[in-house]
Amino acid sequence: MRLRIFVITVLLVSGFLLLTTKTDWGQRRMLSPVTGSGPLWSGPSTAHATSLSSDENNNIDIYKAAHIATVNITSTVYRRTIFWEVYPSKDQGSGFLISSDGKILTNSHVVANEKQLEVTLPDQSHYKARLLSRDEANDVALLQIEPRTKLPSLHLGDSDGLQVGQKVLAIGNPFGLEGTLTTGIVSSLGRTIRGENERTLEGLIQTDAAINPGNSGGPLLDSSGNVVGINTAILGPNGGNIGIGFAMPINRAKLMIDDFQAGRKRPRLGVTVVQVAGDYADALHLPSRGGLLIQEVDADSPASRAGLRGGRQEVQIGNAQVLVGGDLIMSIDGQPVDRDDAISRALAHKRSGDTLELTIFRNGRTTNVRVKLGEEGAI
Repeated sequence: MRLRIFVITVLLVSGFLLLTTKTDWGQRRMLSPVTGSGPLWSGPSTAHATSLSSDENNNIDIYKAAHIATVNITSTVYRRTIFWEVYPSKDQGSGFLISSDGKILTNSHVVANEKQLEVTLPDQSHYKARLLSRDEANDVALLQIEPRTKLPSLHLGDSDGLQVGQKVLAIGNPFGLEGTLTTGIVSSLGRTIRGENERTLEGLIQTDAAINPGNSGGPLLDSSGNVVGINTAILGPNGGNIGIGFAMPINRAKLMIDDFQAGRKRPRLGVTVVQVAGDYADALHLPSRGGLLIQEVDADSPASRAGLRGGRQEVQIGNAQVLVGGDLIMSIDGQPVDRDDAISRALAHKRSGDTLELTIFRNGRTTNVRVKLGEEGAI
């Protein structure tokens, strides 16, 4: 009996070891490298479709509608070599259609040579363009092509209602790569930068949507697909995107369009200013509520004819260098100055020949100055 029990036990243990060994070999065969002609990798037996988020669908819908109305603009400029030989050089930028009959908005600096402009549509058709109007102070321009058919166009939104943090989308032709979409948010509002020819551009939209050379003149859109800005400039040490780009508010372009249709030109004041307030104002012995300190007054401008004065001595306040000794504009038409684009916003409701009433601080006293606006100078 004991022998029989021993034999049975041995057989059971042997069977268990054999079963375990076969299972381990099977596992090893599954994990070993595939050396035959079969697939190197296989996924799960059931593939699960990945659905797009609502934000992704929003990006796609806006791109489909907007990229077909975004164009490439080439401006031929004649330059000279060091041996004074003349050669043609082509500068490129972007623009966008605002009417089915071929009206296009872009930056003024994109239109370097208004006599030799070519527009390329997304379908690769080419048209000669002519300049209808330009506003160099706000770096916007209006072009016209003569299309053979009606064209898609974009809707102009309202840039006055923009909020920091809201989503924006930029479309253009960076580095000649046509139809490129980038997304981001409004990073800040009311920025002032130096544009081409050292011209001051005020009240710009700052965005982290990637903007690169070639994007200039393209549309900046909100999440409803409305144009809220014109991509204008970048801040980058090597001319590339580092997450800080600027767009001109679309309401500036709308004013230019209104004036063009009415046969009017934009009014100009003719001053360059810097905003000072609080500690900076106290350090300059100015009223602490501050205002816009005039740096320069353009010759033969409405500002110079009204007797406004610019700075005479350069000083450093904090990290900024400013000219002091000029007039401090504290209010415009009775409204306190509390932002650096206050002049641009005031002029938005004016026409050439209108009067602007300024309250200024000069030599320790406040006084009112009336300025009759003209078309000369820069804002």
